[in-house]
Amino acid sequence: MTERGRDLRIGDFVRDEIASIIQRQMRDPRVGMVMVNEVNVSRDLSWADVYITSIDAKTSEERAQLISILNNAAGYFRTELAKRHSMRTTPKPRFHYDESVERGPRLEALIDSALEADSGAADSTEDDDRG
Repeated sequence: MTERGRDLRIGDFVRDEIASIIQRQMRDPRVGMVMVNEVNVSRDLSWADVYITSIDAKTSEERAQLISILNNAAGYFRTELAKRHSMRTTPKPRFHYDESVERGPRLEALIDSALEADSGAADSTEDDDRG
């Protein structure tokens, strides 16, 4: 159980530090406004899967380009992370675009429209029963 707690602590550390590096140190204008949502660290600390979203990347091509830019800079992120901690190994970040943030409002709208359709159907059924 303590091993899982360690993974979470390291994941939180990596998330906070990568967000800070992107915000304060990256000079690539193609990156824009990026939010780091979640980081999952492998058990042996060799990899850190970093899930991000961006306000600027609206199309799938822009998202793919952003992920490519960040993955190409993975060595830079790893070097900067190594400077900020005293662990024996530093996980290499692998960036992924987090679609769940955008999927949530879409699913919520679908649920709302389904509920409205159900309540409309129930109202018409009650009208038929009365008539």
